[in-house]
Amino acid sequence: MNSSHGSHEVIVTGIHLDLTPSLKFYVREKMERLFRHESHIVRVKVELECDRQHLNDNKFIAKGHIQVRGPDINATVSSEDCHKSIDLLVDKLDQSLRKRHGMAKDKRNHPHAVEWQDVSLPKAI
Repeated sequence: MNSSHGSHEVIVTGIHLDLTPSLKFYVREKMERLFRHESHIVRVKVELECDRQHLNDNKFIAKGHIQVRGPDINATVSSEDCHKSIDLLVDKLDQSLRKRHGMAKDKRNHPHAVEWQDVSLPKAI
């Protein structure tokens, strides 16, 4: 489903939370930012959870799982507002994608040196 015309696979689930169409649209709209930076994303799963058991300030928990080629990227954030949790989650996942891309770029541009001291090469004719 990950094609070039803008439809990407974003799975949104709610735990102890009723997902409204506007909330699903908000999550998908925010996740489009990730697809602009990385074209090799297979799927993004977002879990929104409302913690009603504990009386703490961070009531809404947002968990994100990005499936890409190689190791998956996971992030969890919590805050007192559901929309704020989604924004913080997108920022954290975007930072992880940028870090991963930078590490791959460094590895590609700065390969390890090869020791040629004890190697005998054949002579070119």
